[in-house]
Amino acid sequence: MQQADVPERFGVSLAILAAFGFSFKAIFVKLAYASAEVDAVTLLTLRMLFAFPIFFIVGFSALRGGPALTRKDWLLLVLLGLAGYYGASILDFMGLAYITAGLERLILFTYPTLTILLGVLFLGKRFDQRLVLALLLCSMGISLACATDFGSSDDDSAVLTGVLLIFGSALAYAFYSAFSEVSIKRLGSMRFSVLAMLVSILAVQTHFLLVNPLENLIQPMPVYLYCAAMAVFSTVLPVFFQSAAVRRIGAPRTVLIGTLGPVLTLFFSWLILTEPLTLLQFVGTALVIIGVMVVNKPKRS
Repeated sequence: MQQADVPERFGVSLAILAAFGFSFKAIFVKLAYASAEVDAVTLLTLRMLFAFPIFFIVGFSALRGGPALTRKDWLLLVLLGLAGYYGASILDFMGLAYITAGLERLILFTYPTLTILLGVLFLGKRFDQRLVLALLLCSMGISLACATDFGSSDDDSAVLTGVLLIFGSALAYAFYSAFSEVSIKRLGSMRFSVLAMLVSILAVQTHFLLVNPLENLIQPMPVYLYCAAMAVFSTVLPVFFQSAAVRRIGAPRTVLIGTLGPVLTLFFSWLILTEPLTLLQFVGTALVIIGVMVVNKPKRS
């Protein structure tokens, strides 16, 4: 093995670990729902409480440096914090109460395509005809995958509600992803991430206090364990793994490896949650993955 190959292989390994961690988030949420009568806001609050200390400790040094924040910086940080770590997460947790983990992960995985679409519409990014093909493939894939949930549910309106909530989550995260580039260039990725997390944590805690009594934080031990696992293995570590992978192998290859995520979620939701596994799900998953690969493939010069 050549010495130059070691960082690249390490980057690939980190990208695989990130995809594995992200793929388990929906599994942990479903397990928590099954273990107790816990609502989405409480579950998200516990996840944030477990994740924040690690993010803060790692990012403390980043908060001390860099340029002073202007009013414009804070306004953008608040908007992105509300859209990304708060808005996308709460819609995701709510949607998982209605649809399977496999379908949830598949809908969420459309966010790279939606990010590019938002860039074209609002940020002056160059239009690429591949975007139209990607949107068509993703739409067809999700439609096919939805058939399994609709076929196995006695309440089609509940499934539709879940689909719309998860799509809203994907759109919110795409907004965060598209517009965060401005703040990251000015503040740095670590400082931006920690500050955006602070905004979202404040939003989550405020939401919790407005709709739930403090007693709701008292939950059975399995809920705490699933939330802790979700925070560490499906939030903190994958974020750092993905960031390190991008530095070593670049964003396009990291996104490509990330296509393992929906497949892994589909498999583990069948293995652990005994959710249905059908041919339509596999075909739908393949179409969405191809769509994401098409729109993220670099153009030949």
